[in-house]
Amino acid sequence: MSEHIAEKIINVPISKINPFPDHPFSIRDDDAMRQTIESIKEYGVLVPAIVRPLENGTYELIAGHRRKYACEQAGINSLPVIVRNIDRDAATVIMVDSNLQRENILPSEKAKAYKMKLEAIKRQGARHDLTSTQVAQKLSVEKVAEEAGTSKDQIRRYIRLNELQPELQQMVDDGKIGMTPAVEISYLKPDEQKMLIETIDSEQATPSFSQAQRMRRLSQEGKLNDDTVLGIMMEQKKPENWDLKLPMDRIRKYFPRSYTPQRMEETIIKLLEMWMKKRQRDQQR
Repeated sequence: MSEHIAEKIINVPISKINPFPDHPFSIRDDDAMRQTIESIKEYGVLVPAIVRPLENGTYELIAGHRRKYACEQAGINSLPVIVRNIDRDAATVIMVDSNLQRENILPSEKAKAYKMKLEAIKRQGARHDLTSTQVAQKLSVEKVAEEAGTSKDQIRRYIRLNELQPELQQMVDDGKIGMTPAVEISYLKPDEQKMLIETIDSEQATPSFSQAQRMRRLSQEGKLNDDTVLGIMMEQKKPENWDLKLPMDRIRKYFPRSYTPQRMEETIIKLLEMWMKKRQRDQQR
């Protein structure tokens, strides 16, 4: 019976830790980051990062990019890490999974992360002699979806966002374009997407799901051009159901740290009800 060897935690100079290539998650200078910096100044890094060794004597950071950044901001020159001798694909899976637990992940970040993980799992499957590419693809999508706690279709939708032009990805991140129309738009050719971006800018309007569907259909028929895009975008959009999204980093500071997102929502609704009653009283005076 093989003896289990516990992983060791060592301190590594930050100068020897390289970021993960094409890391899909951004580091934001928000309230949460400022709290992390203050906590590290007072208590140090409580949870070690995870790295893998490289041949040149440096390390590649797998999990802990925010902790590394916070240490740099706090003037700390080393980081406690767990060193794992694993390949890039195994590291990719850990990197994605450790970051997807965070709040406030942008759609474009999920899109890149899911794609990276899917490709890594597919390569791992190929090395385990999965002879059918279709089988490997199906099993990979199922695994990503199961571990993310969502559906296979949702994973595929997110991955489609990688086909959008950067300006359109930003509009999705900003909540200006919904997920379903964004997926339809992702099937447009790059030059067609650029036409749409110009039309969005000139008309100050974004496409609904039905408008995006028609543009995709016209693209497939070879009939999408400046005139047809403009014609569709000039139509009066039907009212659609929409959800207001509030950035967590802007509202978290107003609540006790113990509050869950659900309790925050309930509090906001109560405050809005009080505000509405006050307005009604003021109008009656």
